[in-house]
Amino acid sequence: MIEHQPKITYIGHATTLIETGGLRLLTDPVLRNWVWHLHRGQTTVEADWYQKIDAVLISHLHWDHLDLPSLKLLERNTRLIVPRGAGLYMAQQGFTNIEELGVDQSITLGQTDIRATYAHHDGARSPFSGLAADSLGYLIRNRHTIYFAGDTDLFPEMTGLTNNRLDVALLPVWGWGPTLGHGHMDPYQAARALQLLRPKVAIPIHWGTFFPFGLRWLMPQFLTNPPKQFEQYATRLAVGVQTKIVEPGQSLIVV
Repeated sequence: MIEHQPKITYIGHATTLIETGGLRLLTDPVLRNWVWHLHRGQTTVEADWYQKIDAVLISHLHWDHLDLPSLKLLERNTRLIVPRGAGLYMAQQGFTNIEELGVDQSITLGQTDIRATYAHHDGARSPFSGLAADSLGYLIRNRHTIYFAGDTDLFPEMTGLTNNRLDVALLPVWGWGPTLGHGHMDPYQAARALQLLRPKVAIPIHWGTFFPFGLRWLMPQFLTNPPKQFEQYATRLAVGVQTKIVEPGQSLIVV
């Protein structure tokens, strides 16, 4: 890695490895091939992607973002940063190094500040679980500022994040099926978000990795089209923002 330059690895879905400021941060890790009815595509999760992690950032409690079996693959003392309301649940699952954050709360790791931001998304574990917590994004700030949006719909307050002079925005542009429900951004909405955020570099995430079994053959375009559509919209709507499509399993050094 070029010294002092962030490196982003898109592992798939909302799982990214962010290497910045001497830290290795893992977002919403889903590291196995099946999550309920969802099947991982051809990308293999390399073991070195989730070794020696300084902290895990969990955006919300949905099964495709908070995957307990994946978290148990990590070292037992790995620090888990979770939304406010999720700490007790995580402790009940046997995790011990847990920190809760609410919107606008932050922690400092070394020279890096990690601040929780609002996300417009349902925070319930499942419709009938009775378990809910905040839904978050995260701002990661040292010499560079990286925004991991989590899972969110477009919301006006995104414009306030531009005060942080964003170097990188990791934005969800789709989901795991052929349609999107409430609380998500499609490629057009994600490009509109760039008008509010104004990052130097935008990387689309939450696409092309997990899908219901058989859908890859029935509707393959929904796995590959969203980031390309996002790039096309961004070119028109957010002039000056570089869009970098990082394929699942690939990395980008931000220069």
